[in-house]
Amino acid sequence: MIRNPAVADLFYPGKPEVLTRELKTLVEPADKKGEKEPALGIVAPHAGYVYSGRVAGQVYSRIEIPPTAVILGPNHTGQGDQAALFAEGEWRMPLGSVRIDRELAQKILSYSRLLVPDPRAHQREHSLEVQVPFLQYFNPGIAIVPICLGWLDYSECQEIGLALARALEGLEPRPLIVASSDMTHYESQKSAEKKDRAAINKILKLDPEGLLSVVGKEDISMCGVIPTAVMLIAALALGAKKAELVAYATSGDVSGDYAKVVGYAGIKVT
Repeated sequence: MIRNPAVADLFYPGKPEVLTRELKTLVEPADKKGEKEPALGIVAPHAGYVYSGRVAGQVYSRIEIPPTAVILGPNHTGQGDQAALFAEGEWRMPLGSVRIDRELAQKILSYSRLLVPDPRAHQREHSLEVQVPFLQYFNPGIAIVPICLGWLDYSECQEIGLALARALEGLEPRPLIVASSDMTHYESQKSAEKKDRAAINKILKLDPEGLLSVVGKEDISMCGVIPTAVMLIAALALGAKKAELVAYATSGDVSGDYAKVVGYAGIKVT
């Protein structure tokens, strides 16, 4: 199965040379980011690069990018299954084709009763696609396993997270788990910062159940809360000890409009 870009020239530049130049401006210079470290998982935003690219660039700059990444993203389009894994083939991207790690994909599927091989959910979904150029920038030969998730309850998040951990356990170097998420959508800067702080605190405490609870209780429009919870569950099962907020910003920091902003957080789990 071949997937072509859905949001090139919309969310990020579609020409390879232009995209490479933009990525260079978004990631941290080698002399500023310090020593990279392996990470079990990250949270990275997925808006247009002009708005969220600098936050994403900072978190990717702080970690080692292994040969494979499992990318978890929310289903914005409503197409396909609620727990859809892109199981084989390649994604054609401006910086070159990216191979699907078929062996790992099949292994993950074998451990989960909820995940199904379904490319339909991925065809127009931007949340996973916008992570790929950052991964390619730091590791041009990277392979991926994309997973697109709709709304799940906590027990279903647990099932997928533990299946993912079981599939990754013992692999060296261990694949990175990327949870793709923006934070609060279209509220004032003050409101977004308050709500996002509540959600981020749960992530930093490595509390996936608490994250789902506070997002529901406080009506936080964090679109990737399910992918983030699944990432945390998997990371905890793999021995996660801490999470660190690398960067936070809002669209207002770029547009100057603080009346209705979208929040972006970059977090690493080690």
